[in-house]
Amino acid sequence: MMKIIRGENSIPLTPLDNLTVVVVGYGNQGRAHTLNLRDSGVNCRVAARSGTGGFEQAVQDGFTPTTISEGAEIADLLIMALPDEIQGEVFRDECASNLRPGSVVGFLHGFSIHYQLIKPSSDLGIVLVAPKGPGHTLRLRYEQGLGIPCLFAVHQDTQTGDAEAIGLAWGRAIGCARAGIVYTSFAHETETDLFGEQTVLCGGMTWLMLAAFETLVSAGYPPEMAYLECCQEVKQVADLMYERGLEGMMNAISNTAEFGTYHVGPQLIDESLREKMQMILKDIQNGHFAETLGKDATSGFTWFRKQHDELASHPIEQAGKDVRSLFPWFEKRT
Repeated sequence: MMKIIRGENSIPLTPLDNLTVVVVGYGNQGRAHTLNLRDSGVNCRVAARSGTGGFEQAVQDGFTPTTISEGAEIADLLIMALPDEIQGEVFRDECASNLRPGSVVGFLHGFSIHYQLIKPSSDLGIVLVAPKGPGHTLRLRYEQGLGIPCLFAVHQDTQTGDAEAIGLAWGRAIGCARAGIVYTSFAHETETDLFGEQTVLCGGMTWLMLAAFETLVSAGYPPEMAYLECCQEVKQVADLMYERGLEGMMNAISNTAEFGTYHVGPQLIDESLREKMQMILKDIQNGHFAETLGKDATSGFTWFRKQHDELASHPIEQAGKDVRSLFPWFEKRT
């Protein structure tokens, strides 16, 4: 059984007393962590490059951002909230030589440490607090007096042995203890996160919807109807699973839908697909995916941006816009 800590009373905030927490980067996750930390009474600063959207947003939120180098110099806890592919370079060039011995460096994802893009000196504490949800959800739940679970790990302790206490206090300060702080390792968090994103949450779901949409449209059905059936209704089913689990979802849908699940599901998810999933997992475990990502990043994400542009021009996008126009409350989001 995994160790889980539940309840704010189970974790003291005192390890952060009189410490300076610096969040590097002010994007979706960085902003949520910073605001929640501040609202929990933590002395929190922002380090960001001037001229970026994150810098300007931090100023609007009442912060006076420092440079990343200056942030590393003053940080007792330095939280790396930058994209994975640039963390190694930024840490090497602007953080490593400026951090004081005994400081703790926090990560929102284990990628950079697990794949050794960052090789921290032995006098630093290295911890992981990875909320299981996007930044805007982390912030919203905090404001509601709620929280979302996070994964927690200690990769390397300080000489004084305070890395775990500081990391747990960080997790509590952003609201995660209200739901649950789940102990794991950097390796397990990284590998399961990448696998879930690639096979189900993003890769699998996106390509399954595209294939279903194309099948219906090629058979003569209107694109809008194909979008409604294969894309729009995904959220309704996902919400049922999120709230009730798989059986609870099945209990809430029609007998026709549930019967079709058992009849067709095994035809789609056959042994050949399971073998492909094993290969995908091995590519994540052995670092091949990280290497591939890194190579494309050094070329300015040429391949990645080409794929994005091709998806953006797919007929499913126009069908989606037409369908979403039927829901006026979507207008502010699209």
